[in-house]
Amino acid sequence: QVVELISSAIGDLVQGIYYENSKSSEENCLTDDIGISRWKEQVFLSHSALLAKSCQAAMELAKHSAEIQDMAFQYGKHMSMSHKLHSDLQPFVRESSSDTIAFSLNSAPAILHQEFRGREAWLKQIREPPHRCACVFQQLREAIKAGKGVTSAIDLCRCHGNRALAALERFPPSEARDALANIVYAVTRFP
Repeated sequence: QVVELISSAIGDLVQGIYYENSKSSEENCLTDDIGISRWKEQVFLSHSALLAKSCQAAMELAKHSAEIQDMAFQYGKHMSMSHKLHSDLQPFVRESSSDTIAFSLNSAPAILHQEFRGREAWLKQIREPPHRCACVFQQLREAIKAGKGVTSAIDLCRCHGNRALAALERFPPSEARDALANIVYAVTRFP
């Protein structure tokens, strides 16, 4: 069972990374019209599956019930999603002296911004002549910060964090549970 879980997680990881790499070589890493639900699927494959299935496998090795194994899986999945969202948000929430912080057009804030603006408006915003200069990322970053993409990504990060914490509640109180909860608190805290 454990070998099957870990090998399926590795398969998911390879599939997710293959998809990310095949998309990153396309036109300026421009996102397909994927939407946030497709983003979540891709992130699960490339980031969350390994942690979720590893948590589940640890509970299998400890001979816990299927219900506890599922809670461990849910914790790993949602904690990892929160972590990825937190990482995607850093160029938009971190105070920096540099105005040219690079970010991915495939990041959650950019995808959510695209959903709120609409695909055509987003493409026009990217391709406008002022954005063809060296300051493309600064201008796009400011536009995304001014829209609803960043606040929606923060809300989504906290939502996944809360789901991870809810999964932890099924475990008895312990120092280990507190440490796992502290990880979630760290990735759902923003300035």
